[in-house]
Amino acid sequence: MDKLSVVITTYNKPEWLSKVLLGYSVQTNPNFEIVIADDGSKEETRELIRWYQENTSLDIQHVWHEDSGFQKCVILNKAIMASKYDYLLFTDDDCVPRNDFVDVHLQNAEAGYFLSGGYLKLSEEVTERVTKEDIFQQNIFNIKWLVENGQARTFKLSKVSRFGFYTSLMNWGTPTRPTWNGHNVSGFKSDIISVNGYNEDMNYGGLDRELGERLMNKGIKGRQIRYKAICVHLDHPRPYKKKDLMSRNRAIRDRVIKERIVFTPNGIDKYMKSDRII
Repeated sequence: MDKLSVVITTYNKPEWLSKVLLGYSVQTNPNFEIVIADDGSKEETRELIRWYQENTSLDIQHVWHEDSGFQKCVILNKAIMASKYDYLLFTDDDCVPRNDFVDVHLQNAEAGYFLSGGYLKLSEEVTERVTKEDIFQQNIFNIKWLVENGQARTFKLSKVSRFGFYTSLMNWGTPTRPTWNGHNVSGFKSDIISVNGYNEDMNYGGLDRELGERLMNKGIKGRQIRYKAICVHLDHPRPYKKKDLMSRNRAIRDRVIKERIVFTPNGIDKYMKSDRII
């Protein structure tokens, strides 16, 4: 692949979204657009996006709908239809990419596969200390800087290593299976559309995994690049995390796995019947 669309989900987190967009402004491979899938954010987010559209070289689309509760799957499907390129990279407004992030996904894209990347979750202390310069200078991917600023010294820090042999070895040997995850995953638009995109019956909790499970039921395999394609995850609370809705989502996923379901009836096809994104 020579170009891709980065789909970033957001909801009322302009300060974090700004840090994420800064991360994309320093990518070594500039062959991408950004499609912001906005689940009903207020004007502050719109103004921030407009500033980046007008003051940086980033190619940004802003796909927005009115706030009607947690509707991430709906806005993701709309963003997919708005995207310009045939290969899509999905991430969130709390995930700052390393400067080779886009290039790693482009270089490893292969028909019949999706790519499952990794992340390092920053502590609250480190999250609060991340500045514009730390992103420009890539300090947030430097183990020494991370530890000095409050990140625990654990094995997880090895995720930010750029040593090629080590990252290849870890991707091969990790017991973690590749999954379709919202913070760092890429795949072909045609594959996503073939299973009818995101299931709009899903709320928070496993909605990304469910799409991946349907892709795998169709024969699209996951490939692990969690030690090659790296982003750092900014710390924050999750007030939308509700046990009853997560249990309902788990039941949907269990059925998808048991019955090897490929196509969701409540998906992206409704936006394909019109010449515009609704």
